[in-house]
Amino acid sequence: MKTTTTAMRTSLVLVLLLAAASAAAAASSKDRCHSDDKKALLAIDAAFGTPYHFASWTPDSSCCDWYGVDCDPFTGRVVGLSIFQDANLTGTIPDAIGGLVHLRNLMLHHLPGISGPIPPAIARLSNLSMLIISYTGVSGPVPSFLGKLTALTLLELPFNSLTGAIPASLAALPYLSGIDLSRNRLTGAIPPLLLSRSPDQAYLVLSHNNLSGGIPAEFAAVNFAHLDLSRNTLTGGDASGLFGGAKELQYLDLSRNALSFNLSGVELPEQLYFVDVSHNAIYGGIPAQVANLTNLQFFNVSYNRLCGGVPTGGNMARFDAYNYQHNKCLCGPPLPTTCNK
Repeated sequence: MKTTTTAMRTSLVLVLLLAAASAAAAASSKDRCHSDDKKALLAIDAAFGTPYHFASWTPDSSCCDWYGVDCDPFTGRVVGLSIFQDANLTGTIPDAIGGLVHLRNLMLHHLPGISGPIPPAIARLSNLSMLIISYTGVSGPVPSFLGKLTALTLLELPFNSLTGAIPASLAALPYLSGIDLSRNRLTGAIPPLLLSRSPDQAYLVLSHNNLSGGIPAEFAAVNFAHLDLSRNTLTGGDASGLFGGAKELQYLDLSRNALSFNLSGVELPEQLYFVDVSHNAIYGGIPAQVANLTNLQFFNVSYNRLCGGVPTGGNMARFDAYNYQHNKCLCGPPLPTTCNK
């Protein structure tokens, strides 16, 4: 009987301890949300009209448990906010976002009902490392105040209605290595020092805009891994500086511009797997080296002014006449024109 009583007491103590631990954990979870962060998030919710998207954002719960909110496990401060995939969300980007001063990652994605400019309040987010605003109705310029976000490593603003020039202030950011401003209505020249301070392999996508001028000569010194400048109105012959055997370039798309340079003299990077320079005014011949690029999966030089024989051997059999058509005087298989000996 004594043994049974002792066991019951032990079990009761364990139950009480577990209940206390559970209560402490719940209290800890509830308290770990900083009041300033909760205030800012509730203001964001109110600015959007308290939509269903933020149904979990209730004042009596920890904001660290709210949908789309990420907190630092040690400080409890909000470091991530992701709002995405909601066609019913309407309005402008709330100034209240600037109250999340510890924010590192901000993603507003696939929100077609969001309009208006990118607010200056975002310049207050001095810890921001990743900023993504994509597939929205956001308009106005790419703000020059983004150059104040010195911790920024990735800037993606594609599929919006942004206009004006790319601000030169972005070139001053010391850690920025990725930029995507594609599918907007941007005009003007590409800032010559864009991504010149990138500490890692650089990623730049500016396609489907109305950018003009040439490819900056300074780009020859940037360690690009991915470069897409397609579907603009770029001119000039500085693109040859993008090539080189020692480059780490893997993806290159310069198609549908008005670029003019001699392709014969370029040395193609060994890691290239995608090359599209079609619909330009490129002249010379196709380097024989292209046949030895073992990683190459896509190669299109059509609609240019190239001459000479199409290289053979290696991996060239995977490319058909479509990849070479409408050039000045290219010849040899897979084209129907025979090269004169």
